[in-house]
Amino acid sequence: MAAVAALLISLAGCKNGADKKSVQSEQEKPLVAIDTVTVESVAQQNEYSATVEAFATNNIAPQSSMRINRIFVEVGDHVRKGQKLVSMDNANLNNAKVQLDNAQTEFKRIDELYRIGGVSKSAWDAQKMAVDVAQNSYDNLAQNTTLASPLEGVVTARNYDDGDMYSMGNPVLTVERIKPVKLRINVSEELFSKLKKGMKVDVTLDSYPGEKFAGTIYLIYPTVNSATHTFPVEVTLPNSDERVRSGMFARVVLSWGSMNHVVVNDQAIVKLTGSGDRYVYAVESGKIVFHKVELGRRMDNRYEIISGIDEGAAVVTKGQSRLMNGMEVEIQK
Repeated sequence: MAAVAALLISLAGCKNGADKKSVQSEQEKPLVAIDTVTVESVAQQNEYSATVEAFATNNIAPQSSMRINRIFVEVGDHVRKGQKLVSMDNANLNNAKVQLDNAQTEFKRIDELYRIGGVSKSAWDAQKMAVDVAQNSYDNLAQNTTLASPLEGVVTARNYDDGDMYSMGNPVLTVERIKPVKLRINVSEELFSKLKKGMKVDVTLDSYPGEKFAGTIYLIYPTVNSATHTFPVEVTLPNSDERVRSGMFARVVLSWGSMNHVVVNDQAIVKLTGSGDRYVYAVESGKIVFHKVELGRRMDNRYEIISGIDEGAAVVTKGQSRLMNGMEVEIQK
């Protein structure tokens, strides 16, 4: 009897131990929060960073070193096309004018003699060439003595003062056309066939948070960079009020309509250590199943999923740190 009693006590102890282990196993199931995957209509967009550039930039300078007589404008001044901006020393121009006048006078004399047979055709040709050379020299010096703006724009740099000696290097002035301005972006080659000149795009600027500016695709480069598999695209902004200036940081958004795609809470996205891959942890029949996903756009606190998880799946949004594939979990109520 004593042996039987001892056996019963032993069995009872084993049963109690098994029950405790079962309770302990239940308690050790990780507690997770889940969210149900939904399908939504998602605007298809690509965003690119860019720096605002002047539509055209012109450096105002003579072709050779000479003294600056007077500069008529300051940085920030608006200038017209053809407006006189700088007057250089005219000593060389005066000398060129004297040489041109002498050449023309001599040619007039030679021409009269040639008409009556007093000189040969070769002498007439030589003097005519001398006049042409003197005229070209004078015209060139005239253009480089009075410097005019080749475009309508704004003076953005002045590197000399009146009386300074200009030397080859920095221009006397820089004039930029800022109506319109342009932005250059590098677009993936997969979009090459979708872009058309004249397409409208949205532009935002850090200088004007919350505002959208209407841009237009102005130029599409015809070749794709073989190293980056991108091609340059230029976008223009009218900038009629001149609020946008060169050097501002901008973002250009290209839109392609909308598509129905899976959308998940951003807390469900997990990046595996040592890999650039992204995963979501789904709960299927009470167990964790890892799903590698391809991300699309981020929209506030949600991500568009291009592939990897289906509508209706229950994905973990909290408690992923201790999870393993196939592990049983408890779902937070």
